[in-house]
Amino acid sequence: MEDLNAAKTAKAEEIAKVKDNFDRSIAAVLVDYRGINVGLITELRSRFRAKGVEYRVVKNTLVTRALAGGPLEGNEELAGHLTGMTAIAWSFEDPSAAAKVLKEFRQEGEEQEKLTIKCGVLDGEILDGKRVENELALLPGKDEVRAMLLAQLMAPAQSLVRQLSAPGQNFVYVLDAKMRQDNQ
Repeated sequence: MEDLNAAKTAKAEEIAKVKDNFDRSIAAVLVDYRGINVGLITELRSRFRAKGVEYRVVKNTLVTRALAGGPLEGNEELAGHLTGMTAIAWSFEDPSAAAKVLKEFRQEGEEQEKLTIKCGVLDGEILDGKRVENELALLPGKDEVRAMLLAQLMAPAQSLVRQLSAPGQNFVYVLDAKMRQDNQ
């Protein structure tokens, strides 16, 4: 009886963790890891950790229960991908982080290509595996967006500095030309 209660408690905790991850995540990618050896999965997990992505192997029924009461409850498209072996990579800060890691990993060899991207979830929209690799993985990351924003913010200031320094620079060119003319 105690084992049954312990199992129910463990399942309830797992469901709560999966639900919390879906609630907190910006994006999630579901993958089929069939045919991948433990060493490669361990390397993939370390790459995910380095990018702030949480990766878990989950039972499909627990995912269905975790999604109950949320915006993805009853989503037929997502339910169609909850078959076979499923692992989920949740991105909490950068929506494209998990997709980028998976795309890069899959391109490294024949063994890694066995990892199949089932689908992705971005802002409640279900993306098929091809869209995850061809669109989500190509989105600029958080740091790239920050760099682009900073460049846009700095451009007017840089232009102003160039405009202000131009008369002084032109004056120096005129003096240099005069000095060369006098030396001839």
